[in-house]
This record gives sequence, C-alpha cells and structure tokens, in this order.
Amino acid sequence: MKHYKAVFMDWDDTIGDWHHAEHRALQELYTLYNLNTLYPSFEAYKEAYTPYNLDLWGKYGRGEVTKEELHFARFYHPLTADSKQVLCGRNKTELAHEMGNVFLSLTNKYFSLLPDSERVVRYLASKYPLTIISNGFKEVQYYKFAHSGLQTCFKYAIISEEVGINKPQPEIFRIALSLNNVSADEAIMIGDSYTSDIAGAKAAGIDQIWLHEGETAETATLIVPKLADVMTLL
Repeated sequence: MKHYKAVFMDWDDTIGDWHHAEHRALQELYTLYNLNTLYPSFEAYKEAYTPYNLDLWGKYGRGEVTKEELHFARFYHPLTADSKQVLCGRNKTELAHEMGNVFLSLTNKYFSLLPDSERVVRYLASKYPLTIISNGFKEVQYYKFAHSGLQTCFKYAIISEEVGINKPQPEIFRIALSLNNVSADEAIMIGDSYTSDIAGAKAAGIDQIWLHEGETAETATLIVPKLADVMTLL
C-alpha cells in the first residue's frame, strides 16, 4: 500500500450501525401509529418504505430533493396505500411530519456501533488524521458522534447539509482535502456505499476502500468485506 496522509470515512453502516437503528425505529413507528390498519405486518410496511426511501436518498445525493422533502416524503408515501386522507383520525400530511420527527429520535435511541468499529477507528486515528464525510442529517449525526465515544478520534466532521454539497458530488471530498491540506493522491476514502462513498471519491481522484461482501461488477481501489480488514491495509 502506498503511504497516505489522511483517511476519510463514512459514518452510517461504516462505523455506526444505521441498519439496526433504522429497523428498530420503524418497528416502533409501525406499532405507535397503528400502521397495521394499512399493512398486515411490519415486514409489509417496511417493503413499502424501503425502496422509496432509498430512491429519495439517491435523489438527495444528486441534489434533486431537499432534506425536508426527503424527511417528509419517505413517511407520507407508505400512508398513501389507502386513498383516504385521514388515518386513525389523523390527517396524513400532519402524521407524516410527526412520524419523521419521532423516527429521528428513535434512531438516536437505538444507536450503536458496528462490531470492531471502535477498535478500527482508534487504530486509524493513531496513524492518520481522520475526517468523517456524511450525508446524514446533522441533528442525528452529531448525537451519534457525541455518544460513540469516538468523537475525539476525528479531526474533522463534514456534514453535507452544513456545506451545501452531498456525496457523491466530488466537491464535498475536495473540501476534506482542503481541510487536511493534502492532495487527492494522499488521501483514501472508506465507506459502504458504492454510489455515495466510492463513486464520489473516484470522481475526486481519491483512492477508496469499499466495504462490500459478495460478487460485484463495480470496482474500487480495494474491496474488503469488513471494516476490521482495513487494519491489515493501512
């Protein structure tokens, strides 16, 4: 491996276990808002929520929807399975706004780190200046940073809504380069999302470590199945 002067990292599903927190939060929403009146099971509700949410995040990364539009639409869309505008005596528009706010609080409640992430982050921080680059909403990201026990390991945290640029746009990676006073060939990006983390870093001329298991037609500088494998590379 060549020598790097800075390491950039994604947060959700790279360091923090967003998948778990999201799943538990959605389960609570399903029960709290009696969504069994629309969907016979939680799994059926999640099947309606997930692809639409993923599509919205893709649009958010491309700048096609705002944070507010994403935050509202991902909860409003599954409610439209029933054409009536009222659900359990509540206006669906108001309900979707409320669900979005409750959801963010619940994801904080269920926040946890992925296995080995603390060990790996502390190892990397002993060797390199670390920078988080995240598209996550600032009101939950800063909570997770503060409660992770790892906040002091990172020299910088770049939140897309604060800088007005989302991953995978290369400009957000160039901000990280500028903050660290390094060139593109002196940094490497670690992340789980090919579209946001890997493709974005590639566009900025930055090497990448993609956390990915299984077959893929996509390419990256390095592909490893688990974050712990990074310790053998850097």
